Amino acid sequence: MLSRVAFTTYWMSRFMERAENVARFINVNHHLALDLPLDEETQWGPLVTVTGDWEEFRRRYGYASQENVIQFLTFDPDYPNSIYSCIRQARENARTVREAISSELWEVLNQLYLDLQETAAQERAIASPHDFFEEVRRECSLFTGLAVNTMTRNEAWHFIRLGQLLERADKTSRMLDVKYFLLLPEPNYVGTPYDSIQWSAVLKSTSALEMYRLSYQRISPTDVVQFLVLNPEFPRAIRYCVAHAETCLHKISGSQPGSYCNPAEQALGRLRAQLDFADTREMFEHGLHEYLDDLQLKLNRAGDSVYDTFFALPAVEPLVPSHSSQFQYQ
Repeated sequence: MLSRVAFTTYWMSRFMERAENVARFINVNHHLALDLPLDEETQWGPLVTVTGDWEEFRRRYGYASQENVIQFLTFDPDYPNSIYSCIRQARENARTVREAISSELWEVLNQLYLDLQETAAQERAIASPHDFFEEVRRECSLFTGLAVNTMTRNEAWHFIRLGQLLERADKTSRMLDVKYFLLLPEPNYVGTPYDSIQWSAVLKSTSALEMYRLSYQRISPTDVVQFLVLNPEFPRAIRYCVAHAETCLHKISGSQPGSYCNPAEQALGRLRAQLDFADTREMFEHGLHEYLDDLQLKLNRAGDSVYDTFFALPAVEPLVPSHSSQFQYQ
């Protein structure tokens, strides 16, 4: 498979997953604002914090109002992680590899891009956030479902799946981190109904509330972390994403599970083993923020290893003359 096609399908999938997550976060936060009437910056600022781009937002927009945050995270063409920018980049990637993906995938992605370009879209997002962002989320989910149902399980599919899983694991870790480290205004809110509403919002942001309720009777921080980090069966749990991303790498390279033949498989294998034997009690003793921060760094390193292994062009050593006046590689 051409490195260009692999790189393009991988990032097409990552961009679509990123756009879907942002749409879900904004929609859940809109409903949370109705349940917890806080000042706008306290309510909407953490959404920007999740992205890691708070400084850029503050420099360009100043105050974290609902309108400013929605504009920044949804329609800002100069912000590379806005929904519009992600869909635009995913569409451009899909356009260049039309031969490697199904026509249904291209059609739904192209239509979503055209819909976001309409001037009326910005008015709808402010006037009726729930309807607008639910529609975006459904279209992104439709893209994922079409990929599952219309793609041959070849290398292009495994790169699509790999990009989706790595992006999903990263966003789940960020949602947990921002809740634990930033959202509660004071420590004495811990254990109160306010705290429970916030943890419920985290579960809704990862589409996990109903599945969590099937496993646990009440919402507690320990159980939420156990479910979203260490559950091996829920498709948005970090452990699930890492394990299945590692499987994708083995399918691509042909190596056997439990072994590795490149740095990407080694990085994901180590991270999967860490999660297989992790314990939530130790996470909280060590510091959940520190644990999640370390997890994000390892996910980023795994992503870098995927790039270096499959996408980066190998460095070409210069040709130099030997003592026999013939050229050879050194």
